[in-house]
Amino acid sequence: MIRTGYYIEESVISSSECDRLLIELDSFPTQGGRAGTRNLMSCEPVRELATDLRLLRIVEKVHGSAMLPFKATLFSKSGNANWLVSWHQDRALPVERFEKRELWGATSKKAGVLFAQAPASALSKVLAVRIHLDASTQSNGPLRVLPGSNGMRILGSREIDEMAHTTSSVECLVGRGGILAMSPLLLHASSKSVSDEPRRVLHIEYAETRDLEPGIRLAIA
Repeated sequence: MIRTGYYIEESVISSSECDRLLIELDSFPTQGGRAGTRNLMSCEPVRELATDLRLLRIVEKVHGSAMLPFKATLFSKSGNANWLVSWHQDRALPVERFEKRELWGATSKKAGVLFAQAPASALSKVLAVRIHLDASTQSNGPLRVLPGSNGMRILGSREIDEMAHTTSSVECLVGRGGILAMSPLLLHASSKSVSDEPRRVLHIEYAETRDLEPGIRLAIA
């Protein structure tokens, strides 16, 4: 993983590809809530994009090894569908087989899929790639990150608060068709949108292997 914990590359997919993908996603049965549409690995155009060589090369470049996609979610923020996200690490992973192990936390179900709170050892084998189907601007609630906060451990709430007050954050402004790749351990947040510009992001997660530990296997979601 690169030292900062995140990587931006512009113009990875074309504007016409973004248009076609949005049309396909608009007709896909919704499985999710206010913030996004889940279980998109069952959507053929998403699955094809997730295994596109352009993305796989970026994933290998950022993570340092080849990876496989296992989860995809569409986040759609606008003036009408708006939310604020405080500083956090992404800890929940979808699992199809789960046997309780030390350091693994609580389980829950989201859109019919079992999720478990994963330890840093498992999350270090995961990379998220956020494909911007709209430009991410200062006014439509862009992702903010704390560079270098992706240490090899889970942070407590007090540590997160302290780091948020002592580390300069970066707004991840990305043009349409650009991507942001990031470690789930990287501290990140986002503000509410202050405009009517949509900010639709296809969030695809990759892993070194689906078998994270004996008895724990990632689900395709």
